[in-house]
Amino acid sequence: HVQLVESGGGSVQAGGSLRLSCAASGYTYNRNCMAWFRQAPGKEREGVAHYDSDGTTSTADSVAGRFTISKDNVENILYLEMNNLKPEDTAMYYCAAAQFGMGGYCDLLPLGDYAYWGQGTQVTVS
Repeated sequence: HVQLVESGGGSVQAGGSLRLSCAASGYTYNRNCMAWFRQAPGKEREGVAHYDSDGTTSTADSVAGRFTISKDNVENILYLEMNNLKPEDTAMYYCAAAQFGMGGYCDLLPLGDYAYWGQGTQVTVS
């Protein structure tokens, strides 16, 4: 039974920082895409940052230079370091995992191709 459990969300003032964690368990994929998505009220879910098993990462233009995605492959935990947070970053943040990699192009993988999702963690920036 695959589980993705996010943690680390909260309320911060603009300019502050948070680190989100996503603990993955129950699957043995070691060559797959993982990603952070977010969804604000009334908006579509959007990709924030992507991680491929070869270590390739990418971030959306809206968060480039402020957010960093990384992964602890020993503990199988995906992280999202968020700095200089802005009110427009307020959203529910979701961790997602696919069953395959994309050769470094996980940012091109459609949202619907991510098979596993966490329950989300709320980030509020005021």
